[in-house]
Amino acid sequence: MKRIFIGFSLLFMISADGFTQSISQVVDAVRRQYAPDKRVAIFNVEADSSGQLTGFTNLPEAKQALLAQLKAADVAIVDQIQLLPAPVLGEKTYAIANVSVANLRSNARNAAELSTQALLGMPLKVWDKDRGWYQVQTPDQYIAWTDAGAIQLMTKADFEQWQSAEKIIYTRPFGFVYSEPGKRSQTVSDIVAGNTLVLVGENRQYFQVRYPDGRTGYVPKREAQRFDRWKETAKPTEESLVSTAKSLMGIPYLWGGTSVKGMDCSGFTKTVYLLNGQQLSRDASQQVNEGELIETPNKTFAQLKPGDLLFFGEPATADKPERVVHVAMWIGNNEFIHASGHIRVTSVDPTAPNFDAYELNRFLRAKRVIKNEMINIK
Repeated sequence: MKRIFIGFSLLFMISADGFTQSISQVVDAVRRQYAPDKRVAIFNVEADSSGQLTGFTNLPEAKQALLAQLKAADVAIVDQIQLLPAPVLGEKTYAIANVSVANLRSNARNAAELSTQALLGMPLKVWDKDRGWYQVQTPDQYIAWTDAGAIQLMTKADFEQWQSAEKIIYTRPFGFVYSEPGKRSQTVSDIVAGNTLVLVGENRQYFQVRYPDGRTGYVPKREAQRFDRWKETAKPTEESLVSTAKSLMGIPYLWGGTSVKGMDCSGFTKTVYLLNGQQLSRDASQQVNEGELIETPNKTFAQLKPGDLLFFGEPATADKPERVVHVAMWIGNNEFIHASGHIRVTSVDPTAPNFDAYELNRFLRAKRVIKNEMINIK
């Protein structure tokens, strides 16, 4: 006996042998619709031969759509899909990065690939726990795992209180927070560009600050600004983007890095824009989908302005899709700045001593991503 099920524009002829495969096809269709990019959404759902659905997702709408589709097709299933946040978290489903640079990894172990980083004071959504590791989502929607020592877990009420508190933002590349208002005192921790802390008080030379875990310390005023004042003036102009980018010259390349302690190519462009008040997506293959396309006929760059992003990789062919694997920022004078070994400037001019034939050969397109509105990053 066969049944016909129609859903998500799919037509299935289901027999006993094909039962599991057919449900899996519906699951895959829902995944493609609601969670096409696993970097920013969780939909790990499977079906077995008895019709039991197991796994977990942070997308209630995706689960509802899946169950509704199977019900409409009169498929008998057992729903064991867990909605995240995981119950083990209790009420603490929020967190704040509690170290200058929190390393976020692809899996819950130290040996896993570094996926991205979170800066001190950065708000995080917490989805799951595995031993001493937490699965978190950053403001740019990236999902990865970090160890318990790098974050401060919070309830929604504590999180909202932290978010609403007056803050300072550190604007120098690197420095320290001190236990007393003086550089001869004990250091509390290091601090890097883009870190934010709650403002407790101030004197002529220092801000008194509080960490997410309650520690307090002092930051030299000349190295930081009140966040709200910085927000009013930090704009991603051509001049400010180039100035910020050049201030990071020589910082080493680090796969997964998005801080002055080390950056990959998209981590560099993301950091440059972040320090000028604009949030970009995490990876080059995501950033390429933002902004306005700028014409570069026959790899000519006369239309570009400082701050525009250049993308590199492999063009699409009949057998495989395009692969965007590198990004750089245009700074004018036929030059761009990027993370390649370290942060450095290279040129598209064949006569220039810093001509970069390799990158020019694999250039794909350029995008203008400067926005006028300020994005709230605290």
